[in-house]
Amino acid sequence: MNSETLDLEGLARWLRKDVRELSKWADRGRLPGRKVGGQWRFSRSEIGQWISTQLPEFSDAELQAMEQVPAASEPVSDLLLSQLLSEATIAIPLPATTRSSVLRELVKLAEQSWQIYDPEAILRAIQEREAQGSTAMEGGWAVPHPYQPNPSALGDSVVAFGRTLSPIPFGAADRQPTDLFFLVCCTDHRTHVRTLARLARLARTPGFLDSLREATDAHEAYSRIRQQEEQLLASE
Repeated sequence: MNSETLDLEGLARWLRKDVRELSKWADRGRLPGRKVGGQWRFSRSEIGQWISTQLPEFSDAELQAMEQVPAASEPVSDLLLSQLLSEATIAIPLPATTRSSVLRELVKLAEQSWQIYDPEAILRAIQEREAQGSTAMEGGWAVPHPYQPNPSALGDSVVAFGRTLSPIPFGAADRQPTDLFFLVCCTDHRTHVRTLARLARLARTPGFLDSLREATDAHEAYSRIRQQEEQLLASE
């Protein structure tokens, strides 16, 4: 079994869930997987894609568990989002008025990190992901990202954030327009899952999204994101 494939036990460790529960999910078709020799096998990229579509369904405890995906050399309670984001990769306002222009402008913004080696490849990847289903969430925020990590196009993982002058239709389930956009581009599955989970937890924090709508510039937006992330970690 290669590093991109997980069995039930490996998936349970990755998601911090009970093997028996995941087995039931797989048997009922809730998890994307396939049986090989009578045993479930799961693709990391497909599971990452599944997680991005299920974010609203996870409880806070489940999202927090996803952030705790173990690694030998890293602490689990770090300022993940604040480390991947910078004032240089924040735009208020984001100069976009359509779904397609949002994606283009977010990639241009992420290039300011100097970690984007192949912007065209990143743009194609997030366009393909959006074509499969919108990354817009209820509450007016969205998290565009590639279908799977693309280390060949990146020097390191990076997050960009932009707020458009006016909300635009972006395909949210509640059919409400979107004005807050977080682009997530990661070099590995672990960082990808942890970043999505962290963003989902922050977005559920009362007043957080509205505070970003009140920020007047990149410095203020970054400060509010970092402050909220620090408070989130302090409450654990």
